Amino acid sequence: MVTITFRVNKRQVAAAAAAMVLAFAGGLWLKSVLTRLQGEDEPVQAGAKIAKVQVQTNEQRVAFLKGFGWEVEPEAAEILEVVIPKETDEVYENYNQIQLAQGCDLEKYAGKRCKRYSYIVTNYPGHTENIRANILTYQGKVIGGDICSIELDGFMHGFEKPD
Repeated sequence: MVTITFRVNKRQVAAAAAAMVLAFAGGLWLKSVLTRLQGEDEPVQAGAKIAKVQVQTNEQRVAFLKGFGWEVEPEAAEILEVVIPKETDEVYENYNQIQLAQGCDLEKYAGKRCKRYSYIVTNYPGHTENIRANILTYQGKVIGGDICSIELDGFMHGFEKPD
């Protein structure tokens, strides 16, 4: 059996503790820089790919929608946990076509539990009520969503604002 021993004085312990504190603080700083570089603090501009944009807070989700020109109520009207289906049907295929057009693909998340945040849209052209903005997220990142009318003869499209 081999035994290795080290002799450590108080100064070395203090230096090691200071190095750990600096490394932790540096990691937090680096995370904040990377988060800003990913665009978390700035709204997404129309025409941009939206997949995997960070939207962990309500403010980030509202800013995300505002980046496309949508004005929404300040709080989500509904937050649901949804499961992306493993087996697809025609309705799901049509919905995923909307997602593919805006840089997302829900097939990657088949069988996964996601969250859907629904916001009331207040500035849809020609409609004063019953319009929702839905953001689908997985682990705090956008994986899809839509703008839709909840009326019986409603409509649905991606985040881009119609002309």
